[in-house]
Amino acid sequence: MDCSKVGNLILQLRKEQGLTQRQLADALHLSDKTISKWERGLGCPDVTLLRGLSAVLQVDLEQLLSGTLQTNQTDGGNMKRIRFYVCPDCGNILTATGEAALSCCGRKLEALAVKPCDEPHTVKREQVEDEWYITFSHPMTKQHYISFFAVVACDRVIIQRLYPEQSGELRLPMIRDGSYLFCCNMHGIFRI
Repeated sequence: MDCSKVGNLILQLRKEQGLTQRQLADALHLSDKTISKWERGLGCPDVTLLRGLSAVLQVDLEQLLSGTLQTNQTDGGNMKRIRFYVCPDCGNILTATGEAALSCCGRKLEALAVKPCDEPHTVKREQVEDEWYITFSHPMTKQHYISFFAVVACDRVIIQRLYPEQSGELRLPMIRDGSYLFCCNMHGIFRI
């Protein structure tokens, strides 16, 4: 950990938050001299203070320790580049249209790689008025199930969450040039 880089980042983030050294010190139950010492690179925060400092400055702990904020390249907001992340512990579904460092339940998440459908992961689509009626025979047990279906177009994403012991059918809107995906909780995400 480079104390000079960490100190510069603390200074930058403190000013972005509109805090004085005294206000930051009070939030952490420290003296303003300690904050001044950090910002001048003459020392680094104790490990016991990092979580609180991260929360007050609204910065990721990893970024704080590295002393730099890494910003993503703007991608124009095209939803077709969306990446799906699913927490293996609680099942939360997170999305990002660009590079992202996401975590849930204390675990760093990796984007799911979209795969083509295989034999155990097939669905049937039938047009009913202006919707797709989708059926599947995938198990829907508490241990192994389809967790969601998604429709991805250039300007929107529609996610329909499924739950264990639910029937193997649903309806999704027909969207021109949309990609249709579904996620198995054990085997990842598939493109229809």
